[in-house]
Amino acid sequence: MSTDAIVLLKEDHKEMRRLFREFEKAQEGPAGRRRKVVDEIVAALTTHTYLENEVMYPQVRKLLPDLEDDILESYEEHHVADVLCAELSAMDASDDHFVAKTTVLIENVEHHIEEEEQEWFPKVREALGRNPLQEIGERMIALRPDAPRSPDDPKAIKSARHATTA
Repeated sequence: MSTDAIVLLKEDHKEMRRLFREFEKAQEGPAGRRRKVVDEIVAALTTHTYLENEVMYPQVRKLLPDLEDDILESYEEHHVADVLCAELSAMDASDDHFVAKTTVLIENVEHHIEEEEQEWFPKVREALGRNPLQEIGERMIALRPDAPRSPDDPKAIKSARHATTA
């Protein structure tokens, strides 16, 4: 298993894309199936966002101040996803807006993933190199078991607040 932070984040992105495809298949089915898939999406996004907000973004911001604007934009994109995740967690899956809200979440996250993978990650990899990315990845791996999986987890709430004031 790689400890490279970018590799780890791309693995998360791959899992989220898989969950998004699963939701597309489930959206016309029973509400219980939609609920299950959305709960999985929310858990994956909450953990991923926490690791980026607590480890990746602060470290890159410290080491590569020229990328400050990119990082601040990413924090704000995470904030939008956090709000949608919290709203979806509180909604009934049979609500008329449930599929539409999930679709908006997926579209926003796909846009964020695309920007990270196509623009931001290459800049970070070139500027930092292997060892710093492995150190950042090791910190992310160490935090993952205790990372929040629900938007109402106090750690997730604290991380989201910290990110919007960073």
